[in-house]
Amino acid sequence: MKDFAALFTQIDQTTKTSVKTEALAAFFRKANDEDKLWCIALFSGRRPKRAVTTTQLREWAAERAEVPLWLLEESYPIVGDLAETIALLLPEGGETSNESLSFWVKELIALSQVDLDARKPRILAAWDRLDATERFLFNKLITGGFRVGVSQKLMTRALALATGQDEAVLALKLMGGWTPQTTSYHALIEADSPDADASRPYPFYLAHPLESAPDELAAPQDWQAEWKWDGIRGQLILRDGAQYLWSRGEELITDRFPEFARTVDFLPPGTVLDGEIVTWDGAAPMGFSTLQPRIGRKTVPKKLLKEAPVILLAYDLLEVGGEDLRDRPLHERRARLDTLLQDIPPEAAVRPSPVIRFEDWQSLADTRDTARAARAEGLMLKRLSSPYQIGRKKGDWWKWKLDPLTVDAVMIYAQQGHGRRAGLFTDFTFAVWKGNELVPFTKAYSGLTDAEFGQITTWVRKNTLERFGPVRRVSPEHVFEIAFEGIQASPRHKSGIALRFPRMARWRHDKPPQEANTLKDLQDMLALYG
Repeated sequence: MKDFAALFTQIDQTTKTSVKTEALAAFFRKANDEDKLWCIALFSGRRPKRAVTTTQLREWAAERAEVPLWLLEESYPIVGDLAETIALLLPEGGETSNESLSFWVKELIALSQVDLDARKPRILAAWDRLDATERFLFNKLITGGFRVGVSQKLMTRALALATGQDEAVLALKLMGGWTPQTTSYHALIEADSPDADASRPYPFYLAHPLESAPDELAAPQDWQAEWKWDGIRGQLILRDGAQYLWSRGEELITDRFPEFARTVDFLPPGTVLDGEIVTWDGAAPMGFSTLQPRIGRKTVPKKLLKEAPVILLAYDLLEVGGEDLRDRPLHERRARLDTLLQDIPPEAAVRPSPVIRFEDWQSLADTRDTARAARAEGLMLKRLSSPYQIGRKKGDWWKWKLDPLTVDAVMIYAQQGHGRRAGLFTDFTFAVWKGNELVPFTKAYSGLTDAEFGQITTWVRKNTLERFGPVRRVSPEHVFEIAFEGIQASPRHKSGIALRFPRMARWRHDKPPQEANTLKDLQDMLALYG
């Protein structure tokens, strides 16, 4: 654990990617295989399940530190991280530990197998044996919030540096549903059969946002245009007589979408499709709000299957007949995809995502303006000669989204942020007018500069009307332009409306609160775009 804590300290004290990469590579060269495996798991989002609630941790930490619980609660928003707050409050332990990272992770996993009464003394004993940094990391693992400024891509790059393997090969090995309990470091990294798991997806290729018109992207005939669908990105894998469905977040979601169970009857084994999962009314995609009720469900009731059936709009073919096609140019992959799907029946729940024909960039811009009517967020532009790469590579794939919808709203509540934003008010609730009443309709926490967050924090502290725990009600004086990607009806909200990806576009110093938008304005938007 001491080596892992030292690694964390090195990473936490720098913003340089090269320094983080070398620190990780040094850890991979030195650590034992179990610790290397758990390090890979933690930095790729495979954390042990939480065995203790944060409420219990707060109570136990306050008791061990001999401070009132309210003091810990007041300290938390100032520090901005519960794991760090507890680590700072706890007294120094009387013992030391030379146990490994894997030992402490296994200790956490074992907690879920014992009664609640037995968990407390084991947590307290761990705190006594770990130093401040080790406690902080241990607490992060307990709370399930292990994020320390290292992306999976960076971690893969460091692993490639340490092992001498190709980064693309390692990226493929690290995909899929493995856990440290189901594999070993040797089997995952060193073995010569990375494709032994039939369910393993390919690393997703991600597009960069196109901030302006595509006039500088060379000749239009070198590019393919498609709708940017408003659904869930997924890979549908057919191997060994079974089908698997993976989300872009590397979550196996096969059971949530039983519509794809019959694809094995219509497509050959060794097929991998990349596409968008959307709800489908028989002729066109339905709104994203119809897909949302299905996203978090492990099982789907018949009523929901009938109301919100899904299909995969496939836009790339990554494998066919067991052959990896990712190095082939897009135009070849697309032609083979169209041939593969040309006679596929509706019950397969798969169809090709249409290619948009265009003569020049202006005609494509005119098509883009109709995206919302097509239930899309904008357009995708893909270079016809491009291979299917790994991660976000700039130059060949672009997402040309519609300009966001906007509304002017009044800030009525504020709450402090976490982590780097601890001590600043960064999370706000906004309202619009309904007659003479301000009705809350959304929250937003991004879009302002650091200087603006500092300015609004100073104002909030001087203009708080009421406190509700960490939340402060403030004078309704400031108007912000709220940008968002979509709008939908929501019976869970007082306004009856929910926004998709709301953020603060700008602080409207020029506008008094009386000139903010109304609930009727939002309802009109809902009628047009919902």
